[in-house]
Amino acid sequence: MGTTRVREHLSAQGWTGEILEFAESSATVELAAEKVGTEPGRIAKTLGFTDPADASRAIMVVVAGDARVHGGQFKRAFGAKPRMLQGDEVLALTGYPIGGVCPFAPAEHARVFLDESLRRFPTVFPAAGTATSAVEIAVDALARLAGAEGWVDVSRGWQPAEPGAEAPEAITPRRAAPDQSPTATPRDRN
Repeated sequence: MGTTRVREHLSAQGWTGEILEFAESSATVELAAEKVGTEPGRIAKTLGFTDPADASRAIMVVVAGDARVHGGQFKRAFGAKPRMLQGDEVLALTGYPIGGVCPFAPAEHARVFLDESLRRFPTVFPAAGTATSAVEIAVDALARLAGAEGWVDVSRGWQPAEPGAEAPEAITPRRAAPDQSPTATPRDRN
């Protein structure tokens, strides 16, 4: 299972790259970025949600590693608030274990979507079916290789600041007067 299934699926699609396998876990964005030697944003995390239209299947959304799914945007795209898959549901509805969920050859009836946060990179690194693997895929080929139904915009936290937008005002601590320390008592000031 795992990387063998992913390798067979990708090869059948004409992909000729390499699946990276590690001795230790790459199950988090930070671990995966360290293992492949890239920035966290280029780690393509595949998140599993219960499909609001049919609770017996998953919606799998591939999102950049530095992005967070936003409930309101998810609801606009899929018709209900997101409910992440839990425990045994992950394997049953995606076809992959926690930490190895990827968009390639998912469980029957699972629906795969790609988030707009990925489009800013030429290539990304999704898992390859196990918590100790990754694969570098060109973003322009990802939809075809994953069999994705399309692109969605369900995440936040990755966009650059809007041009002309003011940065939040910095909060600076109040300074004590030169003759006052924060712990000074009236007797100390004289």
